[in-house]
Amino acid sequence: MSLRVVFRLAAQREFEKAVSWYYDQREGLGAEFLQEIEDVVAGAAAHPERYPIVTGDVRRAVARRFPYSVFFRTRADTLVLAVFLGRRDPEVWRRRE
Repeated sequence: MSLRVVFRLAAQREFEKAVSWYYDQREGLGAEFLQEIEDVVAGAAAHPERYPIVTGDVRRAVARRFPYSVFFRTRADTLVLAVFLGRRDPEVWRRRE
């Protein structure tokens, strides 16, 4: 059973900007980026324990093709997400809480 997925508001906005940026780069690239992140999120929701803890209770799932990571924590039956460029520090997300 997969966990219910929730994006933090600021993370949702950043993710939407990234999708838009990829759409502007080349036809179809935004859709490819979106699909890859959706696949990463689905994997994390299905098996969160498979991903390493990077700080506190925050785990990271890395996209293969794009330089992004999905940072998440589990809360009861929910997976709370942030999607960042790979070089971003997950502490940025923690400070937003």
